[in-house]
Amino acid sequence: MSKSKIMVAPSPLVIDDTNLSRAWARLLLQVLDGVGTEVAPLILSVNGFGQNSIAVEDRATRQALDRLLKKKGRLIVDDVAFTIFPQRLWEMSRGDRAHLFSLYRATFPRWQAMNRKANGRGLYFERLVMYGRGPCDGNQLEWILSQFNSRSGVRRSMLQATTFDPARDHVASAQLGFPCLQQVSFEPTPAGLVTNAFYATQQIFDKAYGNYLGLAQLGAFMAQQMDMPLVRLNVMVGIAKLERITKSDADFAPLIAAAQALIAPPARPAIAAATTGAAL
Repeated sequence: MSKSKIMVAPSPLVIDDTNLSRAWARLLLQVLDGVGTEVAPLILSVNGFGQNSIAVEDRATRQALDRLLKKKGRLIVDDVAFTIFPQRLWEMSRGDRAHLFSLYRATFPRWQAMNRKANGRGLYFERLVMYGRGPCDGNQLEWILSQFNSRSGVRRSMLQATTFDPARDHVASAQLGFPCLQQVSFEPTPAGLVTNAFYATQQIFDKAYGNYLGLAQLGAFMAQQMDMPLVRLNVMVGIAKLERITKSDADFAPLIAAAQALIAPPARPAIAAATTGAAL
């Protein structure tokens, strides 16, 4: 009797970096250089946040991606990030989170109407602050912050918020573009705040970079409201997929060049030979 073949699940791809652009570039090149178009599972971690907990980015990589996204008719990075955290509205609110929440609730119908096909089921920040039920009128972030700031010793499991809702999202559709992000959690540590995010699936080309930026901005907001720095963002993805563009697409070339330049090790400086003695 022949022995049955033992199937082993793939090991996770782990990417740990201090630069958000470089972390995403490493993921992209891993897929482009490998077999197939998926990574399953993916664990991507970013640390090294700068002043005001701002993520470190590479301008050339970001610009090359935005140009390609525009060319392919996709949302640019900032617009994808906005679905997770409305950074522009937060800046307009000048540090007043009550004003941020109020402004978002007032303007959400407009954001949804701008792309009814994509946003008809909602947006991630909308689910975080307008879930539809629960304390604080469904504002999960306000509940977390109000509980954390009101007393010491808050149980750690309280500091989590969900975007997936079985009542709305367990449907039999063959494809469902939202929500891929399931949950976020916030972990205060002696060094600062760690933000964790969990995705069932993620689009590497047109969503992942914006996802990471939006989550970093959300983490920075929560960290500021909790009076600590943001020190790490962890993103766990069940299946990261390269779709809506092919590996062989010629338009990829400038972005690939920028990504390769970003992750390439720096060249060692040439050592000039010392000259001694008088010239002959």
